[in-house]
Amino acid sequence: MSLSVRVIPCLDVAAGRVVKGVNFLNLRDAGDPVELAKRYYEQGADELTFLDVTATVDNRSTTYDVVRATAEQVFIPLTVGGGIRSVDDVARLQASGADKVGVNSAAISRPGLINEIADRYGAQVLVLSLDVKRSERTASGFVVTTHGGRTETDLDALEWAAASIERGVGELLVNSIDADGTKQGFDIELIEAMRAISRVPVIASGGAGKAADFPPAISAGADAVLAASVFHNAELTVGDVKRELTDAGMVVRT
Repeated sequence: MSLSVRVIPCLDVAAGRVVKGVNFLNLRDAGDPVELAKRYYEQGADELTFLDVTATVDNRSTTYDVVRATAEQVFIPLTVGGGIRSVDDVARLQASGADKVGVNSAAISRPGLINEIADRYGAQVLVLSLDVKRSERTASGFVVTTHGGRTETDLDALEWAAASIERGVGELLVNSIDADGTKQGFDIELIEAMRAISRVPVIASGGAGKAADFPPAISAGADAVLAASVFHNAELTVGDVKRELTDAGMVVRT
């Protein structure tokens, strides 16, 4: 695990606007990505994650101009995901200001994409974005989904994560579709399971509703915590989360 815990606001973007729903459904407008990015940077966010949640569904590339405008407002690592299908897409995103890229659906369709990106840019650039649901169809009880959680695959989430690490993924962004937007807390069992098979950092996502939800995710094995709704709705600030983590005896970046 990392020496210090990272707190990462997430910008789920569709049609140039930040959106948020519950279990990836009924998306509603949550604001302007550039304005929100600046706000979270000023609050002390360690990183930002920008996910174009409809790029794969719409079969298009990530909106580069919105990424560029967002990157101009922050001076912390920016991870961008959604619609990445080739190493050329990575090059364009880096030129637009992205520090890391997240892959999901395209890597499932063609796992060799992971190798290609890792070989050219290094593992430190590559994040595997996992949208995971509970399922009795897999050995671990967790299945990988695609297209913003709309489509279930036949992939066991733990097996896919382990195989992707071997191919060169440098970080796992583990989002629980079941917990997403519910504000009932992170899926601790899922985090523990991913920690057990991963030698790379694990980012916990999905379910944060209050400051007290964050320390258990770190105790379960996450190196970083990611949230959206609680930040977008101004229910919590990044500072609130860092204070809670500090009070729980965890080291955060200042």
